Amino acid sequence: MMRIALDAMGGDHAPGETVGGAVLAAKELGVEIVLVGDRERIEERLAALGSEGRPSISVVHSGSVVPMDEHHPVDALRRMRDASVLVASELVAKGEAEAMVSAGNTGAAMIAAIMRQKRIRGVDRPAIATVFPTTTGYCLLIDGGANSECRPHHVLSFAQMGAAYARSVMARPEPAIGLLSNGEEETKGTELVIASHELLRKSGLNFIGNIEAKDIPFGRADVVVTDGFTGNIVLKLAEGVGEAIVSMLKESISRSPVCKIGALLARPALKALARRMDYSEYGGALLLGVNGVTVIAHGRSRAKAIKNAIRTAKAACEAGIADAIAAAIGAGAHEGGNDSAI
Repeated sequence: MMRIALDAMGGDHAPGETVGGAVLAAKELGVEIVLVGDRERIEERLAALGSEGRPSISVVHSGSVVPMDEHHPVDALRRMRDASVLVASELVAKGEAEAMVSAGNTGAAMIAAIMRQKRIRGVDRPAIATVFPTTTGYCLLIDGGANSECRPHHVLSFAQMGAAYARSVMARPEPAIGLLSNGEEETKGTELVIASHELLRKSGLNFIGNIEAKDIPFGRADVVVTDGFTGNIVLKLAEGVGEAIVSMLKESISRSPVCKIGALLARPALKALARRMDYSEYGGALLLGVNGVTVIAHGRSRAKAIKNAIRTAKAACEAGIADAIAAAIGAGAHEGGNDSAI
């Protein structure tokens, strides 16, 4: 049975919701969950859920937690050698788990994965890959926030990793790669975008050129490539717009009895739309480029989102995403950087 390490202490609602999500995943997904964190608090929550037997759930104790508002995660992990996110990542590095999931401090989860699992040979910058709902299904946006400052060869690497994911997990044999810019013309964009466009054009990938942000929700590209600063803004704007639309729609419906009747008739369609726009349905974002599977879930994740983050981790493991990325990047490239900061 596949083993997935869950940072039980990570997130705004931990450990209650994280443990609840683990129980759901163990029941529904056929995986073994290793809960990492304060053993006493975890066991209390398991007992409250009536899961004392839990044949597919185990607990590994860790004594500290990186705070959600920690702005210097490297320093925090140096101090907290027994931080839950670090211990979970070590389980993956040692082969005692196939994947790690955390809804805790994003920077800490990313750094823990890089330091313990190490980067895939040839990958300078691991990147966050996020599923984005579209009118045609969904696409992958990369980077979603790991690398605020990039160089053109980093963007090319993001595209290669994203394409490997699209082929392995999304079942798209020739994924269309779009470079996010402020115009479709290849002369549009920052210096980074213009230089990245040239590299992508020569890459051998199915590069369709620049796309604008308005094209993303319509599924024009299977993989949307950008730097982490821009990608994170896109994701947070989309999340805010989605929540605002739902709020405005509810307000408009409440103003009129006729609208209430119409909403009742349209309820199945409205529910389906809400599910497609709900981040908890997608679980979490993958950190691509490390020797293992790491899923970073939303800090606000409830049990359902945690369960779906575990589902994402399971799918990535089954697809052999790390091996697929290694093959895409090229086994002959050297491993960049120094991973001994912790």
